[in-house]
Amino acid sequence: MEKSILDTVIETAKGLDLDKVTIKELEALKIKNVKRLTPNQIKSIRSKSKLSQSAMAKILNVGPTTIQKWERGDVEPKGAALKLLNIAYQKGVDSLIA
Repeated sequence: MEKSILDTVIETAKGLDLDKVTIKELEALKIKNVKRLTPNQIKSIRSKSKLSQSAMAKILNVGPTTIQKWERGDVEPKGAALKLLNIAYQKGVDSLIA
């Protein structure tokens, strides 16, 4: 598999013995942005897994009313919760359960 331009830049930075902060900043560029999810997408995550709002709330470490508000569109998930929802949307809720 071919390397991406960013992978090549990081490898070159390491080869040039650049400071660790610069290398970490370059590596951070590889982290994908989380996308906003619509209320219907959030509900579909839960529905596909056949979970109640309470069960989904426990998995995401939020309250059941938070799940209700997300699914109604009253509130948008942010931060770590949005990241977890993106993972669940892409890979399924089972990927969040260890």
